[in-house]
Amino acid sequence: MDVRAVGCVLLLPIQILYHTLRAGVRLLLPGRRRDLSGDVVLITGGGRGIGRHLAKEFAKCGAKKLILWGRTEKCLKEACEEINLMGTECHYFVCDVANREEVYKQAKVVREKVGDVTILVNNAAVVHGKSLMDSDDDALLKSQHINTMGQFWTTKAFLPRMLELQKGHVVCVNSILSLSPIPGAIDYCTSKASSLAFMESLTLGLLDCPGVGCTTVLPFHTNTEMFQGMRVRFPKLFPPLKPEVVAQRTVDAVRTNTAFVYLPWTMHALVILKSILPQSALEEIHKFSGTYTCMNTFKGRT
Repeated sequence: MDVRAVGCVLLLPIQILYHTLRAGVRLLLPGRRRDLSGDVVLITGGGRGIGRHLAKEFAKCGAKKLILWGRTEKCLKEACEEINLMGTECHYFVCDVANREEVYKQAKVVREKVGDVTILVNNAAVVHGKSLMDSDDDALLKSQHINTMGQFWTTKAFLPRMLELQKGHVVCVNSILSLSPIPGAIDYCTSKASSLAFMESLTLGLLDCPGVGCTTVLPFHTNTEMFQGMRVRFPKLFPPLKPEVVAQRTVDAVRTNTAFVYLPWTMHALVILKSILPQSALEEIHKFSGTYTCMNTFKGRT
């Protein structure tokens, strides 16, 4: 081992300590937030749920223009009108992110009619809500195509221009279920785990790209119609998140260039416990919290 390599090895713990302390200071003393007044924000699944709240939050924070994508025109139109009434220019386009050619076609239309997208929010998702043996093959494929592959197509469509402009941000609204799966949602958990790996790889790949960043948000169960009927054992101990809170924290993470956000903050403990506890102990935690049976009453939107 040469002198330079030895120096790098000795320097590594110092660098780790420095960046850990720096992150701690940023938590206590947040720095300057990104000005969104020049940003064009595109949100997939923007017609309802978290996506709709994200649109309103970006508008409140001064985004220049908003673009909503989704599969249901009625919801998109209503959300778009609501944003326009807030005084922010908003456009909507019917687009199924699972359809690669449709994504590329609509991305071209967006650039021509609205302008360059500088913040891409991959929020569109579906959940089938059944066990593997009870799941229809086409429904399983639908979850993978929308929740995972859709991110590939949207990111490939808009990231190149962000890199050219040296200005952009790719956001993924993921789920804590990508790290702690539950029975009865095998399609959703699998697709979200793939989505998380996609974002982790993308985040590292963009480290040397000036002006372009990534944010991945991993929320606990959120009170939207997607997971309607899902019940945890102790709702007062583990209350569902409000979609507007998820939206606020997501936009704030974009403005502070935060790479990963766990909601609520107690989800950090779950990640740590999963790393150190044996499987049998984790199973007891799942039984206690009711995650083994929480999807038995599921009747959400797919």
